[in-house]
Amino acid sequence: MALLVAPPERFFGHDTTYRYRPEPDFTYLTGFGEPDAVAVFEGKKRRFLLFVRPKDRERETWEGRRAGPKGAVADFGASAAYPLDELDKRLPDLLRPAAKLYHAFGIVPERDRTVVDLLGRFRREARNPQRGPGQVVDVTTALHEMRLRKEPAEIALLARSCAVAARAHREAQAAARPGRFEYEVEAVLMRRFLAAGATDPSYHPIVASGDNATILHYVENRRRIGAKDLVLVDAGCELDGYASDITRTFPASGRFTKPQKRLYDVVLAALKAATSKVRAGLPFEGVDRAAKEVLVDGLIDAGLLRGRRTALLENKKYERFTLHRTSHWLGLDVHDRGRYAAPDGSPRLLEPGMVLTVEPGLYVRPDEKGVAPEYAGIGIRIEDDVVVTDGEPLVLTEGAEK
Repeated sequence: MALLVAPPERFFGHDTTYRYRPEPDFTYLTGFGEPDAVAVFEGKKRRFLLFVRPKDRERETWEGRRAGPKGAVADFGASAAYPLDELDKRLPDLLRPAAKLYHAFGIVPERDRTVVDLLGRFRREARNPQRGPGQVVDVTTALHEMRLRKEPAEIALLARSCAVAARAHREAQAAARPGRFEYEVEAVLMRRFLAAGATDPSYHPIVASGDNATILHYVENRRRIGAKDLVLVDAGCELDGYASDITRTFPASGRFTKPQKRLYDVVLAALKAATSKVRAGLPFEGVDRAAKEVLVDGLIDAGLLRGRRTALLENKKYERFTLHRTSHWLGLDVHDRGRYAAPDGSPRLLEPGMVLTVEPGLYVRPDEKGVAPEYAGIGIRIEDDVVVTDGEPLVLTEGAEK
């Protein structure tokens, strides 16, 4: 048996809730996006049951429509569905025959207590031959391996999300002129996301001009853009649950200075080298390695590092300018679930259907010591979303110009 839970709504302030974001693991298996629900999967019978909020005319008038148990069956394919307040009554008989329970602790503490209390009850009922699950396994171990490998319909949804985000980036570049404020560019991004039907950005948009671009997760977006600034825009959206994640860096004036162009060309070359390694059968770590080799060569050529590439890669002195790794998984979460090594601890080999970002960057912080002044305060990141196929890498974000 497997038991998955969707958390309830959460409050900010004393009587207002955040916009509800469906729990990705729960939605992945059920398609059900309402809060405060429980799904039970019966392995031997191959059935799935939903416990959901009941229909309530008054609450729906205030808070929005509910599927209710009938809708959970008709619209979401549940084998059977019940009001949530019947969970405690029905769950013992459902779990008692199972030898193993798959459940992820730590998502909804109230449901964790239900499971723990029920297992304790089974242990005390020594005379009952069906003593319930003797083993509890973290369901995410299997589930996140599944989520790593996208089905064609998921890749189509990711492509739609990336297309919307790419258009938003094109419009943001057109708006990011000297004298504008960063938040004005953020507003352009948000308008496009919402106009295209996205529910939310997939993370808080970053619009970082000047040396703000050396702050990796800069989200204040309050500065006025200067005439000689680079502008780093890192933004994506959630469309039908699937995230996009794009970064572009460009000169606000339309023209790079020589130091800016020199470092930009290095990052762009690193992006191309790393993307070429997004191939089935190659190791995930190879994407980062390919980017770092190009970045280190570029740092040596620019005089920001001294030494041989091999030694610098080994002692990692380049990290003061690169600051982060080159890739993460992408899917229902912007930093999607799934381990970066194989289950046995060996290097993870890329497989068709996996989707990852490729995002090399160089950052010369304004207070960095021992660097030429013309490089101080330059931050550059370029990021694409890439699908592993049986052949060439499929870049979903080409619509955002580089």
